[in-house]
Amino acid sequence: MSKQYKDIEDYGIIGNLQTCALIGKDGSIDWLCFPFLESPSVFAALLDIDRGGQFQITPLAKYQSMQSYSKNTNVLETTFFTSLGVAVITDFMEVEGRKEKDDARILFRRVECIKGEVKLGVNFAPRFDYARVFPEFALKREGVIAQGKDKKLFLQSPTPLEINNKAAEGILTISKEEGSVWFILQYDQMTFFSNDECEKILHEVKQYWLGWSERSVCSLVGQDESWHALIVRSGLVLQLLVIPEIGSVAAAATTSLPEVVGGTRNWDYRYAWIRDASFTVQALFHLGHIKESKNFRRWIWEIIGRYNDPSQIRIMYDLRKKIDSNEQILGNLSGYKDSSPVRVGNAAAAQKQLDIYGELLNMVYETTRYGKHVPYKRWPEIKRIVNYVCEVWNTEDSGIWEVRGRLRHFVYSKLMCWVAIDRGIKISKAKGFKASLESWEEQKNGIRREILEKGFSKGLNSFVQCFGSEVLDATSLLIPMMGFLPFDDKRVQGTIDATLKRLTTPDGLVYRYQTEDGLPGTEGNFILCSFWLVEVLALSGRVKEAEEIFSKILNYVSPLGLLSEEIDPETHKQIGNFPQAFSHIGLINSALYLDIAKGREHKGPRPIGIS
Repeated sequence: MSKQYKDIEDYGIIGNLQTCALIGKDGSIDWLCFPFLESPSVFAALLDIDRGGQFQITPLAKYQSMQSYSKNTNVLETTFFTSLGVAVITDFMEVEGRKEKDDARILFRRVECIKGEVKLGVNFAPRFDYARVFPEFALKREGVIAQGKDKKLFLQSPTPLEINNKAAEGILTISKEEGSVWFILQYDQMTFFSNDECEKILHEVKQYWLGWSERSVCSLVGQDESWHALIVRSGLVLQLLVIPEIGSVAAAATTSLPEVVGGTRNWDYRYAWIRDASFTVQALFHLGHIKESKNFRRWIWEIIGRYNDPSQIRIMYDLRKKIDSNEQILGNLSGYKDSSPVRVGNAAAAQKQLDIYGELLNMVYETTRYGKHVPYKRWPEIKRIVNYVCEVWNTEDSGIWEVRGRLRHFVYSKLMCWVAIDRGIKISKAKGFKASLESWEEQKNGIRREILEKGFSKGLNSFVQCFGSEVLDATSLLIPMMGFLPFDDKRVQGTIDATLKRLTTPDGLVYRYQTEDGLPGTEGNFILCSFWLVEVLALSGRVKEAEEIFSKILNYVSPLGLLSEEIDPETHKQIGNFPQAFSHIGLINSALYLDIAKGREHKGPRPIGIS
């Protein structure tokens, strides 16, 4: 089997609410971590095609292929077309918590020939611990066991396998008359499944996802039909990144996919950022998924409740509520398309980013506006956060983009400090909770004056990245979204126009900023920022411009409806970690706000600026 890196758009994702697998159009599982999303990988060809390991089932003859999802599910189908026949591989994972058996770590691969006859090659080459441990293999009558130091995989195979070059290999010849056969990959267990049992599980998993997505479908009554499927798919992607029993939300399913191919901006996104998770849950809330909103609020309250000192709240956490996120470089992996270094862990966890307090309290307030209760026992924690923000808002920080240069007075950080105090005041007044409202109002007004005086450039007619700078930043688009200024304010409209002129490509793609940030190399167009531009245009009444840009962005969505973090401005390929929660949040919100701007009805909440 030939080996070459695939484009990110050529992958689909499946998962079980604990971990995810990326599967390419060639039928190869190139990324899978067991037992959890943040665990070391067992397949990592995504990050080193020669050494990383994969589980591939691919026709031996020349073929063409396409991928699709079973409608409104996370069940992936890869269809191979050869001169002699057509075969379909159906990939899915048994969903955690779907029934009493909560310890399932099983990936199913059904192979079916729907026309003629197809001969497929099987290559099962797991590499444990990010390919630092090559397993020992033991052939069994039902398949093969791959044993590492402390991990074991069992592959149930319908065709005999042989051990060659630290891999189990075989050939499967299947015709239309034979029906389907099954490969079943199990982590740390060895259970034999009959074909009938597998078919039953497939039906149950489809029903689970259909039931979940039905809530999204119901909430999208009146939605533009051409966007409907993409919004539902985005919700399904976000749900794959949620850990239900914890309430945490991963920013993405991968680590170290580069922001520029060949570059060094390669980060581990398998963590729960307070900021990303807050936005994720609000997007799911828009789609009618109230349970996920409750789970996240529980996760947030647990984190806030740990600390008497709000300064100890981290910007991000391990998905299992830990703090350890030490960053290390894996020198044994060459990186996606030779983009090194490959990193696990994320040193940004220790950064000071003042915006997180605004995102936290905005999430609490937003869900409170729509019927969620703020327990009185939580008010002291909220009050501590607001008091802390009043003390530190005028200090420097690293900002939302986690720049690894010097600390600065970032305008977005000030904006979100204003939001934290503003939402604290609103909650206090709405619930009758006691607070130093006069002092809070004074601090809030002080932040407002500073932003308007030092964060706006008359020369650019736009808000800027830092106090006193002449550098634009896409986060300035959020100023009206947070209720700081109305959408029709001249300074807001000036910022939109400056962003269109200086940060936006003809294809409607937006850069986060364009300035030195303490890191080598460059980056692509940030997909979320492009959606921010759509939202603020729509809610400013510039609906035609918003729709034009939205349509252009949708051209970059993968055939499966998936989005990474960025778009390469030269190749127009997706780059960065994949699939990216932020990008799918942007797609959902942009479509929602466009509908609101066009006067359509929607059951979910509206943003602060248009309530």
